Amino acid sequence: MKYILFDDAARQNLLPFTHTRPVADIRCGILTMRQRWEIHLDASTSTLTENYLQSVFPLNGGDDNLYINGSVFANKALAASINSLPQGQKLVKGDILIAARLVESNLNISGFHSCISALPANDFNGDMYSLKNVWDIFSLNDLAIRDDFELITKGRISAPIPNEITVSGKEHLFIEEGSKIYAGCIINADAGPVYIGKNTEILEGAMMRGPLAVCEHGVIKMGAKIYGATTIGPGCKVGGEINNTVFFANSNKAHDGYLGNSVIGEWCNLGADTNCSNLKNNYDEIKIWSEYKGKLIPTGLIFCGLLMGDHSKCGINTMFNTGTVAGVSCNIFGAGFPEKFILSFSWGGSESMVTYQFDKAMETANRMMGRRGLQLSEQEKEMYRYIFEQCR
Repeated sequence: MKYILFDDAARQNLLPFTHTRPVADIRCGILTMRQRWEIHLDASTSTLTENYLQSVFPLNGGDDNLYINGSVFANKALAASINSLPQGQKLVKGDILIAARLVESNLNISGFHSCISALPANDFNGDMYSLKNVWDIFSLNDLAIRDDFELITKGRISAPIPNEITVSGKEHLFIEEGSKIYAGCIINADAGPVYIGKNTEILEGAMMRGPLAVCEHGVIKMGAKIYGATTIGPGCKVGGEINNTVFFANSNKAHDGYLGNSVIGEWCNLGADTNCSNLKNNYDEIKIWSEYKGKLIPTGLIFCGLLMGDHSKCGINTMFNTGTVAGVSCNIFGAGFPEKFILSFSWGGSESMVTYQFDKAMETANRMMGRRGLQLSEQEKEMYRYIFEQCR
């Protein structure tokens, strides 16, 4: 049996994060969508996505393939229903395709969706939720952290809680081995579960409220104020004031400044005293720019901050307005508020924006990744070149 996570139409609503990854590799909760499926299936997965992403996220099919929607949050009942799905049939809930079982393994993404349209459908009657819009990543983070916490800590014993810190709700705090939590930290796990991943560092005086996840090799700086529901992804370093924000991985907000109801991709860096607005002065509903639809769309929310794609950076004292969307590999700086939609590979700020030269952008990406002993692969460079050309 081969398990293949596919993209559906939701990927267009999850830009800018799906410029550089399939939906299955979005982080929401403690885990990515893929990691959650692999735990419930007890198996590895591969990916069916857009052609330009396929070499970075390869497809590994066989003679018997279960295709699973990467935007759907895995759970035990779903995994059981998918594993019992007969060959040549699909599993649906309402208008959402959850899974399909096919012998075909050499399909591209459009061919797959054409192939499954006429398959007999089985209805899933259990509870299910999925990522449908980009703001769901932070809006559903509370629910996802709680579910993930139960999934990955059930039957396990936390590492000891240091004597030098203050904790309420100790039964809802789980600390992995190798983590360091220094004196004066305050953790409120009564408000929601708090997960501290392997080899993390929580520096002196940090104040944290659940639900909260600090993933492997994450760092919380001294005196930080972290409100739930927040995820600090692997390798991220954060400080200042943060509320209901998801950091994917290897991104930094290491200094003071406010970030709320936001999503930050991989390899981003926010300069000192960067702030975002997450509430309009008139408390009106926030609209954001849909790159796919080419227009402003309503979110149904009164709280929405910054949505920043991979490898984007901003300088010190940068101010972002409510519902700002910054694409991939942007370099943002200067006084005033930049536009609420910043096209991928843009360089500048409120006064002017020009194209960030592709080779220069890749050099910057490699310099940041090099600090972690990593470099862009040739396949990743071609992926970024495709994004650059399409945006221009």
